[in-house]
Amino acid sequence: MVLDVIPAGCKRAIDVGCGNGGLTRALRDCGVPGVMGIDRDEPCIERCMSHPGAGDISYVAGDVLACPLEAGSFDLVSSVASLHHMDARAGLTRLRDLVAPGGVLVVIGLARPDLPKDIPVEVAAQIARLVRPERRKADGTPKPPIIWPPPERDRK
Repeated sequence: MVLDVIPAGCKRAIDVGCGNGGLTRALRDCGVPGVMGIDRDEPCIERCMSHPGAGDISYVAGDVLACPLEAGSFDLVSSVASLHHMDARAGLTRLRDLVAPGGVLVVIGLARPDLPKDIPVEVAAQIARLVRPERRKADGTPKPPIIWPPPERDRK
């Protein structure tokens, strides 16, 4: 989904909560010349930097809320399953502020279930997980850390 909304002429992109760097490498492979990944987990950043496909991608071990990034400096700001690792209001405000005029902000989030209302969705998700289990990486790369359950609820 993120790759489908790269704005025309995108020169700089940042992936907030980049994990092991898969999206940063995909953005660079799509022709974005300046790609940055930021994550608070130092082992993830070390894996990103040592990946054979890291090339000229810039990686930062740090908190996007505290890192000195210039406002309006990215044509694409992505946050995939990372907003729940920070205060949602502060995180969304910071992400918005990083987007250049005419740029794109993509947030794909996770939310804590609102039980008992979400029980049917949760049951369906568990069944889907059994039927279509998550594929493991053949190279043995560890998964990024997970905070579960997400601290925020999706208020509808």
